[in-house]
Amino acid sequence: MLRTFAAGFAFAALAGAATLVHSQDAPIEVLHVRGNVSMLVGAGGNITVQAGNDGVLLVDSGTTARIDRVVDAIRSISPRQVTYIVNTTDRGDHVGGNAKFALTGRTLAIARAAQARVFIVGFSTMLERMSDPAIKGGVPEAGWPNDTYSGPLKNLSFNGDGIQVFHQAATTDADSYVLFRRADVIATGDIFDPSEYPIIDLKNGGSLSGVLEGLNHLRDIAIPADHMEGGTMIIPGHGRLCDVADLDIYQQMVTIVRDRLQDMIARGMTLEQIKAAHPTRDYDPIYGHDSGNWTTDMFIDAAYRSLTAKPGNSSSQ
Repeated sequence: MLRTFAAGFAFAALAGAATLVHSQDAPIEVLHVRGNVSMLVGAGGNITVQAGNDGVLLVDSGTTARIDRVVDAIRSISPRQVTYIVNTTDRGDHVGGNAKFALTGRTLAIARAAQARVFIVGFSTMLERMSDPAIKGGVPEAGWPNDTYSGPLKNLSFNGDGIQVFHQAATTDADSYVLFRRADVIATGDIFDPSEYPIIDLKNGGSLSGVLEGLNHLRDIAIPADHMEGGTMIIPGHGRLCDVADLDIYQQMVTIVRDRLQDMIARGMTLEQIKAAHPTRDYDPIYGHDSGNWTTDMFIDAAYRSLTAKPGNSSSQ
């Protein structure tokens, strides 16, 4: 579903014109961001495409249902094979297209021993979850990461750019975000989503503090232009193309909500009392949802439980 892409056309003068790739279903929007980096919207989670003589690198691959439309959109940018997919999370709207690229194209010359057609990069615990036999209906084995990392970052050089993949335990314990150094573009995954409150997946190691830490790290590496606008361009997990000013607004919102919750918790308020006090009321028109996969009530519940969790536990009982 296309969430708030229309607002992103305000950046057309900065980031190039949008191209509509027609299909039998809802279209995929292709927006040139900067240099050899483009953004695909309408595939579930946003997809970042970096294309050049070395091939095509993707940050995330959208949903399984939209993969054919995604392939058409990528071909409108470059005819070359997808060589890398960097997954920012293991959620289905970000990894659903992995298997398609892993099962098509020729074996990469640099990976003949492994017979790999694409390198799928992800944090190590992401692979552990995706390969867990107890999880039903997950991504096929072909779509699992085959190039994992377990340190704070992984460096790549591709299409004339230095690419840094940073680990951040935020919405889960396996989130990543990606910096294209020459292009000055960051793909944030769900750590930053201007269309809703941050997801906090307690079961898989997510926390409000981790999300805020990730937003602070993003703010450290994003460089603004005049009056905090322009500069580093930011491709969020969902929603419109953003700049540093947008990131700052979101980071401030999360900080204020965190501080309000911590104050209410310190005053001994229960979860029910906190919900009744509506600590997010002034932000709900922008980020809140009463229905869907991630509602305002779900956010407050998860944020409260992450802030009151005992050390070593992902949630309080």
